[in-house]
Amino acid sequence: MNVLGFGDNTIDRFVDRATDYPGGNCVNVAVYARRLGLEAAYLGVFGDDDLGVFLRTAVAAQGVAVEHSVVRHGATSVSTLHVQGGDRVFLGYDPGGVLVREPLVLDAALTAYAASFTLVHSSVYSATEAQLPRLAAAGPLISFDFSDEDEYRTPDYLDRVCPHVDLALLSCSHLDEAATVALLTEVTRRGAGLALATRGLDGAVVHDGRATLTAPTLAADPGALSDTMGCGDAFLAGFAVSLLREGWSRRTRPAPEALERALHQGAQAAYHQCSVESAFGCGRPTPTGPAGAPSTGRAVSR
Repeated sequence: MNVLGFGDNTIDRFVDRATDYPGGNCVNVAVYARRLGLEAAYLGVFGDDDLGVFLRTAVAAQGVAVEHSVVRHGATSVSTLHVQGGDRVFLGYDPGGVLVREPLVLDAALTAYAASFTLVHSSVYSATEAQLPRLAAAGPLISFDFSDEDEYRTPDYLDRVCPHVDLALLSCSHLDEAATVALLTEVTRRGAGLALATRGLDGAVVHDGRATLTAPTLAADPGALSDTMGCGDAFLAGFAVSLLREGWSRRTRPAPEALERALHQGAQAAYHQCSVESAFGCGRPTPTGPAGAPSTGRAVSR
């Protein structure tokens, strides 16, 4: 069993700490799968700037293979955040990174490489939607993070992505349970094998097209709380790794008992993530501009 993160990477810049951390949804899931004992790799585009070198080195240091990723001339994207009441709050996102401008396109060799993994994970921030049909046809299970933004929940977008996804993750902390279940039902109706929603302190919900199961969150010890960065990614990794160890495949639908155990493992992984700085630590001081202020790039709403 092995896991490939295919898509986004970024620098998470915490302005209140004046610290840069490596991150990105697909990077995080690969790192967390590795920490849970599986072989893992990341496939994407790194910028050749100083931040890109820092990011690539940090990911490799976690035991995640990066040899098939490419390095291109250009800047690394930066997400700007701060911590408020223990929660990480996004302040802005610089969309000008080389990964967004020139996303990695799977040729025959890279498709075969991706197909050698049990599970490939991607996201709405990865510009991989057009490649999902080819990737799914190559054989691996596919998980996909739909984040929490309405633009990724339109009928057209769901119809484009869901038929090629075995596990859809949706952030639903802004929805009540009834609305969450309705959304998960819609996602599976449009083709996803499983739909998983994380709801922050309100726990998690999974729907497999027939049954719906819920699980409470595990409240973090306030004294040990660092920030909530990566908690959703950690939940997904814990959930997916648990199912893989239970024999999950396209031919083997997880039993309700396996889904219950996976929800518990996801909650455990998210609980432990709360005590980690940013996604997986490895921070370094933020570089400063000419006036001594943090250089954040052109920040817009993410």
